[in-house]
Amino acid sequence: MNRQEQINYERIARAIQFIGEHFRSQPDLDRIAGQVHMSPFHFQRLFKDWAGVTPKKFLQYTSLEYAKSIIRDPQRSLLDTAMETGLSGTGRLHDLFIRIEGMTPGEYKNGGSDLQIRYSYAGSPFGLILVASTAKGVCYMAFADDENRALQELQQLFPRAAYLQSTDRHQQQALDFFTRNWDDLPEIRLHLKGSPFQLKVWEALLKVPAGALTTYGRIAASIDRPGASRAVGSAVGSNPVAFLIPCHRVIRNTGNIGGYHWGSVRKTAMMGWEAAQIHPETSAG
Repeated sequence: MNRQEQINYERIARAIQFIGEHFRSQPDLDRIAGQVHMSPFHFQRLFKDWAGVTPKKFLQYTSLEYAKSIIRDPQRSLLDTAMETGLSGTGRLHDLFIRIEGMTPGEYKNGGSDLQIRYSYAGSPFGLILVASTAKGVCYMAFADDENRALQELQQLFPRAAYLQSTDRHQQQALDFFTRNWDDLPEIRLHLKGSPFQLKVWEALLKVPAGALTTYGRIAASIDRPGASRAVGSAVGSNPVAFLIPCHRVIRNTGNIGGYHWGSVRKTAMMGWEAAQIHPETSAG
């Protein structure tokens, strides 16, 4: 590490320490940048280069982790949690949880006990699928070679939710991907539960076009974490919504198709099927 890199590292370390000690006052960019004697513009660029996220997003993650550490205390209300975290009210706490954690503060506090999850099994070109949804959207979709095991994996994500075997609009819209013209599909709402890093990876996967392929390295670069290919691979493997969040479009840098939670043969079949949907005239020949 050269002298300038050392200076930059020390600035970022001081900024992170300052955020950790003062997040309850929700300092803005100008205040944080002032602690390391930089302009807000140059500090924001430097911080994102080093941390992979903006100072604002890092502050949100710090606030969320603190809120999560106290929210399940039965002696503390959601308002208490918001105030102690430095947020102006339960509305901001709600927005923070929805944006990063994928659930409301109340749902997190109760371990999913306020959730009702509907689930059903359906056929697809690649075998039986278990698809599940909450009132907010699809929360799980997996190939169910073993129906009981697939249901158990869903229940592990939301251990205190109430389950009902039933179909709904969210599930049907998800299954339409296998049967309808892709130019005429309704928007699908997802209700995801994951770490901030996992959510970033899954969001990046959603941007990979149908019929296209990418690599773990490219996904890592797209979320400003170019050295995190292994962590990206782990997040890809934890994808809770098969096909809709297209982890099957990720291959290794060598060109090898790599592993897949539901089998490499199925992954290869999905890649070929998607290519045929995008280029039917080519596959017909």
